[in-house]
Amino acid sequence: MTDPEEPEGSAPAAGQPSPPPGCPAHTRAPLLSGLDHQQTPTQLYRALRAEHGSIAPVVLDGGIPAWLVLGYTEVTYVTSHDELFARDSRRWNQWETIPEDWPMKPFLAHQPSVLFAEGAEHQRRAGVITEALETVDQFELAQLCRELAEGLIDTFAGSGRAELMDTYAHALPMRAVVQLCGMSPDSQDTEDLVRDLRISLDAAESDDPVAAYLRAQERIERLVKDKRNAPGPDLASRILAHPAGLTDEETVQDLITLIAAAQQPTTNWICNTLRLLLTDDRFALNVSGGRLSVGQALNEVLWLDTPMQNYIGRWAVRDTRLGGQHIRAGDCLVLGLAAANTDPQIWPEGHIGAENSAHLSFGNGEHRCPYPGPLLADVIARTAVETLLERLPDVVLAVEPYELTWRPSILMRGLTSLPVMFTPVVQ
Repeated sequence: MTDPEEPEGSAPAAGQPSPPPGCPAHTRAPLLSGLDHQQTPTQLYRALRAEHGSIAPVVLDGGIPAWLVLGYTEVTYVTSHDELFARDSRRWNQWETIPEDWPMKPFLAHQPSVLFAEGAEHQRRAGVITEALETVDQFELAQLCRELAEGLIDTFAGSGRAELMDTYAHALPMRAVVQLCGMSPDSQDTEDLVRDLRISLDAAESDDPVAAYLRAQERIERLVKDKRNAPGPDLASRILAHPAGLTDEETVQDLITLIAAAQQPTTNWICNTLRLLLTDDRFALNVSGGRLSVGQALNEVLWLDTPMQNYIGRWAVRDTRLGGQHIRAGDCLVLGLAAANTDPQIWPEGHIGAENSAHLSFGNGEHRCPYPGPLLADVIARTAVETLLERLPDVVLAVEPYELTWRPSILMRGLTSLPVMFTPVVQ
């Protein structure tokens, strides 16, 4: 495998002209949002590869230029070389052009969070989260998720119809994650928190993501204050009690990161897997919840319907070249996780080997999802899918597969709804 970084003086790859000096966006750079990206992102990624190769110029909402890293090798390289492509967003050379109410600003403006920490500071912060997550017993988590799943299914099992995205796929990981963090899973306050975090990451046209993020931050600040005064057997208390001595502000930011990273991607993982099981004939004979078919579906979704399809991002520390493109110091690189997972360079002839787990859905390198986060997410998602199929073995889609639509998000890959019908179950 060749090193994707090239010497500063090398020429662009054939057919891949560099952008004009001083501007990371090519004049034909597409907007990384809209209906085409929402419904058929793979077609956009294919077109960008054909024109630009593994690194493509794109434009974010508001006309903000960035680079989309499409190649598996290139995403792996960028995330493995923090000395070239760092996480501190204060390096971004576009901040002067970004308005205060920019929808993506809440999660990209620098915060004293593990997300933006680098070097020894990131290792300290990530170590606290890792050690807190390691205290979660996977068997107890599975039992908790089973109980939550049973309770949610009970609310609609007798009706014969349900919309699974909001009433099940969203609700189950939300309740599990907030309970692990020491909040009541059934309070309106908790519902409001998760709704606001969802808006921050995946805002509809009428939403205000900046205001939503501020409300979520205020709620976590109250949680941290409560846990300082009365600690319990939960993640928030364990983070506060860690010898690393995180401040309340650091703890608030890291809890926001933890909850947001665990809840919305896991929701999409559950729903995308249910969609696969209900629409793909390969799983039709085993849709009653057999462990092998569910496990295959969960892993295939990580490859082909990556729950977090793009991640923003990395910022170039200095001028460099990558994939035939000239990257300026301070340029933003969007990690195209979904594009990398379907890179034809690693899957020749279009064959996706979903039986292996070398996908990039949980990131890569020092800033990947901290261990054992992916294992805990798998427990939540697997339990949710298996329990539903065991309780409602004849569940089918209530609409045609082509009628399902995807949420308009450049970050997340998730359905707007998943309506199903089944034989009513008498309680």
